[in-house]
Amino acid sequence: MNRLNDCVHRVTERIMENSRGPRSSYLELMRREADRRPEHKDVACSNLAHAFAGALEDQDAMKAGRGPNIGIVTAYNDMLSAHQPYGRYPDRMKIFAREVGATAQVAGGAPAMCDGVTQGEDGMELSLFSRDIIALSTGVALSHQMYDGIACLGICDKIVPGLLIGALRFGHLPAIFVPSGPMPSGISNKQKQETRQKYAAGEIGRDELLESELGSYHSPGTCTFYGTANSNQMMMEMMGLHVPGSAFVQPGTQLRQALDRAAVHRLAELAGTSERTLAQVVDEKAIVNAVIGLLATGGSTNHAIHIPAMARAAGIIIDWNDMAELSSVVPLLARVYPNGSGDVNHFHAAGGMSYVTRTLLDEGLAHGDLLTVWDGGMEAYAAEPILNDARELDWSPVTETRDDSMLRSANDPFQPDGGMRLVTGNLGRACFKSSAVAKERWTVQAPCRVFENQKDVVSAFKAGELDRDVVVVVRFQGPRANGMPELHSLTPSLAVLQDRGHKVALVTDGRMSGASGKVPSAIHCTPEALGGGPLALLEDGDVVKVCAETGELCCQADLSGRTPAPDPQSEWGVGREMYRMLQTHADSAEKGASAMLASAGL
Repeated sequence: MNRLNDCVHRVTERIMENSRGPRSSYLELMRREADRRPEHKDVACSNLAHAFAGALEDQDAMKAGRGPNIGIVTAYNDMLSAHQPYGRYPDRMKIFAREVGATAQVAGGAPAMCDGVTQGEDGMELSLFSRDIIALSTGVALSHQMYDGIACLGICDKIVPGLLIGALRFGHLPAIFVPSGPMPSGISNKQKQETRQKYAAGEIGRDELLESELGSYHSPGTCTFYGTANSNQMMMEMMGLHVPGSAFVQPGTQLRQALDRAAVHRLAELAGTSERTLAQVVDEKAIVNAVIGLLATGGSTNHAIHIPAMARAAGIIIDWNDMAELSSVVPLLARVYPNGSGDVNHFHAAGGMSYVTRTLLDEGLAHGDLLTVWDGGMEAYAAEPILNDARELDWSPVTETRDDSMLRSANDPFQPDGGMRLVTGNLGRACFKSSAVAKERWTVQAPCRVFENQKDVVSAFKAGELDRDVVVVVRFQGPRANGMPELHSLTPSLAVLQDRGHKVALVTDGRMSGASGKVPSAIHCTPEALGGGPLALLEDGDVVKVCAETGELCCQADLSGRTPAPDPQSEWGVGREMYRMLQTHADSAEKGASAMLASAGL
């Protein structure tokens, strides 16, 4: 392992300095929580009886206090393909716990919505703030204080960040995240993308589109494109919160079960000790590693919002300047759809996270000295899990890529810098996912067309009103306006315009999916339009420039004397009105767009 890169060291030191106060307060809180956590023998008998009454097979062990008790927080439902395998996990995990003299209970459940189902629909406005609800649900589950360790079962978009934010408030305990793995590969991603664009262009009907989608999303397991769900799993590896190499092992396999067993056994080993608690594992270096992994693999833009929020829950302050500076030195190592043709199964077969970790450590581009849930620090994560000849879990080092069209070394990358860039100017600050966009399209300067919802964009496209060079502005999509929904349903229409030879870009205070494609997009724009942000001052025909090369996001017109467009009325239905309180109190996208963290003063 080479000496740590100067930029990585400098950014880490700056984050540590900026976080000194809140991090110190957080760690002091965790010390107090550890000291005041009641021993089971000191808890009133009535309380214990309530806690143990449903655990018929483990009652004797619990009454005798024979071993640690693991709290399982599960985001199981069988509408999410990624979470469907979790249905049987608790029963198996209880058996695994008994094997090492421990017990396990389902401490509670967290809601888990599928952005793929709500994409382009009204329910998507609940998506981002479901993260706060998941964090609060995790807090409720763990508030019983009957647990010596935490097993978090979650994979998808807001679920892993929400589980981590909630669990960090109980960071005096050890915690391990337990994934279930991706579904097998379906139809090629190129074929899926072509079919979507044909449908957007009116060349095929709905039946053909549905058959194509079913060919892609077809069985239990995580969706195989490299969106937010799979980026979550990458980050848990880079932060040392998984059993090493467990991110992308498919469900229903012997290896998957061996990894799940290892997670429970390891939690039982750590539980009740002061070693490797969640608060200790998730430190400034772990957060920096998460950013580095995101940049190196071209991961989901959603994590420009989630990483600051997760960090804040641990008393760590990080912003887009830090992420952009890291992006200047972290090379792009992976081409996973939508940034390439292969999916996460192909990525894993090429060496996956084990090789990414190996080459980043070799070039001094990641912190190797993390305190991880597994012995050996980040070096343990540079090997892939296997079943040896005795069918026991083992690890094999991964020292080279098995497919350099999918995965490359840090000294021979796809591009010399990371997958995201910060663009700024008189329209605010925004994120640009450069890894998914051809470099010749990094700069777009054209008259804008302003919209206040994505359905009107699609209508204008179908009417031929956008058949030209255009910057499409979709405003009032920020956290406080309507919950900051993803606008991924715009991608096929805008991609069609781009394929027709037009220069096209999207500017929005909303989000794009982790599956954001080839259209240049300045997203998460802050300040948001609601309340008079710069996007509220734009008018149709204003010339807007988006440039990832120079980091510009600006309008050529003088906006200083304009009156902002009026804030839209809040929509009701599909439960959106129940989330209005969270939206009203949310902070900016760059801070993590959280009402809960803002209200707590974190």
